[in-house]
Amino acid sequence: MSALSDVARIAQVSKATASRALSGNGYVSAETRDRVIAAAATIGYVVSSNASSLVTGRTRNVGVVIPHINRWYFGDVLEGIESALIAAGYDLTLYQLSADAAERRRVFEYFLVRKRVDAVIAVGIELTPHEVTLLGSLTKPIVGIGGPIDGISTLSIDDSAAAALATEHLISLGHTRIMHLGGDQSREMDFRVHSNRLDGFRHAMDAAGLASGEETFRATDLSMPGGFEAALAVLADPRTRPTAIVAGSDEVAIGTIVAARQLGIQVPGQLSVVGIDGHELAPMFGLTTLAQSPCLQGTAAVELVMAELDGNGAHERVWMPYPVRLDVRSSTTAPVYA
Repeated sequence: MSALSDVARIAQVSKATASRALSGNGYVSAETRDRVIAAAATIGYVVSSNASSLVTGRTRNVGVVIPHINRWYFGDVLEGIESALIAAGYDLTLYQLSADAAERRRVFEYFLVRKRVDAVIAVGIELTPHEVTLLGSLTKPIVGIGGPIDGISTLSIDDSAAAALATEHLISLGHTRIMHLGGDQSREMDFRVHSNRLDGFRHAMDAAGLASGEETFRATDLSMPGGFEAALAVLADPRTRPTAIVAGSDEVAIGTIVAARQLGIQVPGQLSVVGIDGHELAPMFGLTTLAQSPCLQGTAAVELVMAELDGNGAHERVWMPYPVRLDVRSSTTAPVYA
């Protein structure tokens, strides 16, 4: 097995410099680091993570807790986390939580507390005070994505404000018969995403003096099939048909556009549709949306973790709202009536 001394000899540096260059601990010039990395690659030298952790006290591993990995938002967040960790020289240990309470307890009370990780990132999971206390016992950085959690640094979009902005966009175009196809309130996500987006819609409608009662809301699964089925029911009767729909997610919005096409309803000529999320398929469907850039949220979470690991993190652990961007495309326009 090739030794560190061989790497140092080839790179013409001391063993200490070679060690710093390969471990990322301590200052080494960019030119020297590149020379050492090239020398290590030449002879196939790999730094021992166990040996490095004994010296530095770090495992260069971050634990990520997430409820889903096969859904677009969570997959994009995870991609951002993974890319940022790789760039920082860190590994990732992934824990996918199910609805099983016993399994959740095992993750928090055994794996995360006893596993050797330098930090924890919780994605879309509203940690309980007990779980926060358990993770706090690690005395290591903890960052959340999805909404505010007392006692830890978190970031997410403001779901209520995002839905209000989407609704205000339609109102500014002249729409008055607007409906919200959103998440089922009885099947609430963590951080009250469904309720907050409905609240934002109603707030914007009330502020404009428009109807915002039960007749302006239909619950659906936040998916393309869910949006498709809900839109078929809402759009079937031309006498009660809205001129615009605020979808609770881009997937619901895309399902709505497909349903409208099946019913022969022109989008946006007869129906305007706006979504929330910034889904990768939004440009394909010409969907106007409030983009929240989940991949960049993952990157931002890793930046918070690294800042705390380096001792530069904020002492006040609070919720930080992540900005959204209104991407106006061809799915919205002024209503046909005056």
